[in-house]
Amino acid sequence: MSSKLIGLKPEKIWKHFFEILKIPHCSGNEKALGDYVLNFAKQCNLESERDSVGNVVVRKPGTKGLENTPGIILQGHMDMVGEKNSDVDFDFSSDGIKAVVDGEWLRAEGTTLGADNGIGLAASLALMEDDTAVHGPLEFLFTVEEETGLTGATQLKPGFLRGKYLLNLDSEDWGEFTIGCAGGADTEIILPLERRSTADGDAYLLKLTGFKGGHSGVDIHLGRANAIKCLARILYQVGRDVPFLLVDAVGGNLRNAIPREAWAHVYITDDHRDDFEKKKKAAFDKIVLEYKAVEPTAAVSFEKADDVKLSPLNMESQRSLINLLYAIPHGVVSMHAEMKELVETSSNLAVVRTEKNRAKIICSTRSSVASAIEATRHTIAVICELADADVTLEDGYPGWTPNLASPLLKTMKDIYRNSYDEEPHISAIHAGLECGIIGEKYEGMDMISFGPTIKFPHSPDEKLHIASVSDFWDFLVLVLNKLAG
Repeated sequence: MSSKLIGLKPEKIWKHFFEILKIPHCSGNEKALGDYVLNFAKQCNLESERDSVGNVVVRKPGTKGLENTPGIILQGHMDMVGEKNSDVDFDFSSDGIKAVVDGEWLRAEGTTLGADNGIGLAASLALMEDDTAVHGPLEFLFTVEEETGLTGATQLKPGFLRGKYLLNLDSEDWGEFTIGCAGGADTEIILPLERRSTADGDAYLLKLTGFKGGHSGVDIHLGRANAIKCLARILYQVGRDVPFLLVDAVGGNLRNAIPREAWAHVYITDDHRDDFEKKKKAAFDKIVLEYKAVEPTAAVSFEKADDVKLSPLNMESQRSLINLLYAIPHGVVSMHAEMKELVETSSNLAVVRTEKNRAKIICSTRSSVASAIEATRHTIAVICELADADVTLEDGYPGWTPNLASPLLKTMKDIYRNSYDEEPHISAIHAGLECGIIGEKYEGMDMISFGPTIKFPHSPDEKLHIASVSDFWDFLVLVLNKLAG
């Protein structure tokens, strides 16, 4: 580890964060990180428990004399999103994240950093061993599979938590208190495909790379391009004038990430290759012009492919797949009428995979209004019906309704104001937080979400503002002290 990493303060948080980076912990692979938490709890002589789905809770008694004050839960999720640039050789199932200091920021080398939510977990681990902080009874809740469907929070059982207050350590703008979040639901689309028995011409790979991507809730309002949508747009526009045979369309990795890359294999005869190149360039140039402010590194490649295993689609299937991907809505659907900067409803065309006899497409829809989620998903379903695709509207998760009269909010606002001589920013977030589910399971729990500054989570551009981690820690200790008094 470099001297720059060793010297980061406060050391008690950073030492745990760098240990977390060594442990692979993408969604579904959190057991080793859960073992780390349980082993550390044992070292600290603290009570701990793991439930049937892998959630871990650690309990720490209150400071002497404060054992009977209201309990406080500090909560974060153990899983991270594993995204990397295509030119990076990295295995998220076995490799540790390589962190580097870049000015005021900490980032990873070509992959997601996992500060979402590793830095929140590190704060909990630091408090587990800290004997100087003054606090009431603490529970440290470490959940699983937040990034792929809030599974851990959904499976919490009655009695697993006992506290009155919940501090969710999974927000990403220091100085901002999140008091509400969007609900969401996914739509799975299966488009039947039929293929030709033969292929005319040579196989080529058309690939889009270098798009920013990002979190499909937090970053959806930034107007970034969706690589799948751009791929469909190019194929549609080229196909209006130049014949080609489509083999597949692939793009996106995660339901909650804006697709950064997408590609398609096509067969083209020699007499149409130059025209395909010209039309492809013209279509991509329009995309570059439209997105020049937000996608400066977007790139397209087009080269011969030797490893194409599937035969091309017949013309009806080709047309259906391209048109469906082009027509499915993506991006902001509506803004909140009262909170002007808050996205109310959005949808993310997240993943497409082409198999021999079908294409599988996943869309993720979010809103702070349950009926708007329903209406947007019905719009997607209607489009799919026109393409004779099968649609499954999967169960969603609830939102978290803001409570501006929250006693916890008042306490934290007072502490922040006295500490920094300014008002914190109070907001709701256009993303799913586990607070919505936990609040539904434990009625009456008072909740706030906050954390240090993290930019561009769910993408290899993810970075953590180093100085905000120290502020976050100091403030967290003050809040625990005040709630115990």
